[in-house]
Amino acid sequence: MSAKIFRLSALVLAAFSFSVPLFAQQQQDDAPSVAEAARRARQQKQEAAKPAHVIDNDVIAPAPAAPAASPNASAPASPSSDANAAKPPEGAPKVEADKTDDEKKNADIEALKQQIADKLAKVNLQQRELSLTQDTYLSNPDHEHDKTGKEKLDSMQSDLTQLQSDLTELQAKLAAIAPALDEKAPETPKP
Repeated sequence: MSAKIFRLSALVLAAFSFSVPLFAQQQQDDAPSVAEAARRARQQKQEAAKPAHVIDNDVIAPAPAAPAASPNASAPASPSSDANAAKPPEGAPKVEADKTDDEKKNADIEALKQQIADKLAKVNLQQRELSLTQDTYLSNPDHEHDKTGKEKLDSMQSDLTQLQSDLTELQAKLAAIAPALDEKAPETPKP
């Protein structure tokens, strides 16, 4: 029985020893060579180095110029014609002038709202930084003798106070402009 096992194990060992070199050779044939891998890497690098197409003002054609209002536009205007141009025609309603004023005020209001939002974000950030610095300062067991930490806290507190006063001023400006716009509601034209 041991002879059978010996022959069987010898047969398995022989089959395994012949199949390993064939398997290794097959893997080498499937795997790319180092030179081929380097070629592919160079090709990918060259493709990645190509700049992307960017659209800018040089690529886009400029818009056509607006036609001149009149052939006399290049001639200097007389002072009397400037005065007539500034006055709206007598038949034109005053509503157009009111609309431009309202648009300007709306733009001012939007700008103030943006400034208020920015300042409010700065105030919130300063409050959080002050809180963290204060926690750090107070966590020091010897904070009573930490003069630089105290000076830093005082400086941050004064900065916060200044930011809050700036925010209050901006909110007051907005309150002064906004009601003036609300009071000026569009009137219905009289027949």
